[in-house]
Amino acid sequence: MPAPMEPDTTPEEHRERALLLADLGRYDEAADEIAAGLTAAPREAGLLATLARIHLAADQPAEALAAAERAAVAEPGNLAVLVVRSMALTDSRRFADAAGVAAEILTGWPDDAYAQRTGAALLSESRNGQEALNAAWNGVRIAPTDAEAHLVLAVVAARLRLFDLAQRAYGEALELDPVIGDAGRDTGIVRFERRRWARAIEDLAEEASLGVPPGADIPAPGAFASPSPPVVVPAHPVLDVSGETTDAVGETARYGSGGTIVAAVLAAAMTLINVGISRVWAGFIGVLIFGAVVFWFRGRLPEPAGVVMRRLRSGDRRLAAAVYLTFAAPLFLLGYAVVGGPAPLVAGMVAGAVAELLVLAGRRRR
Repeated sequence: MPAPMEPDTTPEEHRERALLLADLGRYDEAADEIAAGLTAAPREAGLLATLARIHLAADQPAEALAAAERAAVAEPGNLAVLVVRSMALTDSRRFADAAGVAAEILTGWPDDAYAQRTGAALLSESRNGQEALNAAWNGVRIAPTDAEAHLVLAVVAARLRLFDLAQRAYGEALELDPVIGDAGRDTGIVRFERRRWARAIEDLAEEASLGVPPGADIPAPGAFASPSPPVVVPAHPVLDVSGETTDAVGETARYGSGGTIVAAVLAAAMTLINVGISRVWAGFIGVLIFGAVVFWFRGRLPEPAGVVMRRLRSGDRRLAAAVYLTFAAPLFLLGYAVVGGPAPLVAGMVAGAVAELLVLAGRRRR
């Protein structure tokens, strides 16, 4: 349970305590410290972004994304918030959304060294290509003595299989800051991006054959590393996203089932003109509705769909049934396109109507 808010303790003081606890690997206590600050300032973007970083460091992307999304609502134009949101989206495997946020960072701060190198690295995680490489070069141009800028260039180049460039950039990063070779072993979230890029280059090192340039006086990896403290991850999420999840599931069921009912009625009416055209149109619109339902469902959820469905099956079977019926309803339109006859259309309308009723019944119960 989060500690009670101490008198005269500001949100920033809670955040600083959380950073210190995270440096010790006590992510659970760091999250509790943030929770204490959020009791008095539930929309404080700094606290929410820090909470997202804690969950990212603890390999809890769903919880990180929930905190990052709330931080983005509280302060949408904040660079730190955009960075952590892109990382959380990437770790949640929502690569298109993550790339969009990374591109927003690059266009929003074209002359900021941190924004350019971080945006380049984030873009390369989700959609690597020439744009990410150009941004990485821009980060080096703006801050040529910044070791992390060269580290990012090495990561982006290695992901593009430009191994010669990656080796040179990594060697330059080590010359500027030899300790960067052990950054992947760091604990905490103060320099979380640096650790993330260092771990990425370690993962790519064997394939890229990255090494130290000949003649460079570079200490061996591990020379500066101290034993990492044991990490204790948060056992429970700080933010309750169940309400947001329920709303997202309900919206999906209402829109998907409603769209199927309307499409089925139109397909039935089109049989008065031409049955063949009606079946072709129903098949096309059925595929379109099914794809839209899947896309909407995954995009709106603040946590993984598998986790949501398991929880619904055990705690809210009505809503779970509504979701399954919503996914099944447009498939009856496909069935009509294949076999014809009124039965598939009627089944699709019934499935959509039952899904709507289950959602309404669940809302009345709450």
